[in-house]
Amino acid sequence: MVKAIEFSATGGPEVLVQVEKELPLPGPDEVRIKHTAIGVNFIDTYHRTGLYPVKLPAIPGLEAAGIVDKLGKGVTSFARGDRVAYGRGPMGAYAEERNIRAVECVKIPDAVNDDLAAASMLKGLTAWFLLHQTFPVKKGDTILVHAAAGGVGLLLCQWGKKLGARVIGTVGSEQKATLARQNGCDEIIFYRTDNVAERVQRLTGGQGVDVVYDSVGKDTFTASLDSLHPLGMLVCFGQSSGPVPPFALSELAKRGSLFLTRPSLMDYVREDKTYHQAANALFKLLASGELKVTLGQRFPLSLAAKAHQALEGRETTGATILVP
Repeated sequence: MVKAIEFSATGGPEVLVQVEKELPLPGPDEVRIKHTAIGVNFIDTYHRTGLYPVKLPAIPGLEAAGIVDKLGKGVTSFARGDRVAYGRGPMGAYAEERNIRAVECVKIPDAVNDDLAAASMLKGLTAWFLLHQTFPVKKGDTILVHAAAGGVGLLLCQWGKKLGARVIGTVGSEQKATLARQNGCDEIIFYRTDNVAERVQRLTGGQGVDVVYDSVGKDTFTASLDSLHPLGMLVCFGQSSGPVPPFALSELAKRGSLFLTRPSLMDYVREDKTYHQAANALFKLLASGELKVTLGQRFPLSLAAKAHQALEGRETTGATILVP
C-alpha cells in the first residue's frame, strides 16, 4: 500500500486527507517512481478549491523528484535506480510512489539534488516560457515581477537579470525584499503600503515597464495595466488573490494599445521535444549555479494541508516541498 494525499470534495486545506492506495504495476511505456521530494505550487490550491475543476477524488501535485523503481513494457530510456524529476503533470504527485509515463521524466544531473529538482521543475519551466516565449526579454528591457519573493518570482528575477533586464519587484515585507534583492531584483515596491503603479512610473521616469509578470490576479490587475508603457504587455499567469473580474477591452486601448495574455505552461510545453529541451536547459543552469532555487519550506507529506495554508496565507518564501 502507498500513502497519498487525496481530496474527495473541493474546499479549504482541510479537505486534503491521507489515504492508502494499492498501486498496480506500471503499464506499457510507464515507470514507477519512489518519490523523494514533491513540489507544492499554487496551481495545486486551484485544483483543491475547484477554481480549476478536476475529476474527484483526486491526488494533487504536478511535480516531484524520485528514483525509478520499476519499468513498464517498452521503456528503454531509463533504468532502475535512475534519479528523475517531472514537472508537466499529470496530477498525482502527492504520494509516496506513483506510475507515470516515462516521457514525462527527465534525468536529474549529479550536481542537482532531489529537493532542488522537485522544487524547480514546474516553477523553472514556468519562468522559462514566460521570459523566452510569452514575452522574450532582452537586454535593456524593464520588467515588473509581482510576488517577487515567491518560488516563480525569484526565478523570474534571477533569469530576467541574466537576460539583461532591469527588474522591479513587489513584495510584502522587508524579509521578502532582502530575498528578492539577493536574487537580482533592482528595485523593490511594498505592495501593502505603496501605490504600485505610481511607484513604477516614478522609477521609470514616467515611461512605464515593458512587461508585467502577474501571478496575483484580482488584487494587482489594474495596477499592472497602469504600470505599462504604451504597447506594453501584461502577462497574467496566476491568480493567487482570485480571478480577474470582467473588464472592457477598451481599457487596453485607453492605456496605449496594451497587450494582455493569460498563458498556461502546459500549452507551451505540450510537445515532448520542447518540454525536454526546456527542462534540460533549466537543469544545466541549476547544475552550473547560474540559477539558484531558494527552498523556503519543507513539510512531511502528511502535513500537506499545512503547506497549503502557509502558501495561501502568503507565509512562504521561495519554493515549498513535501517529503514522503
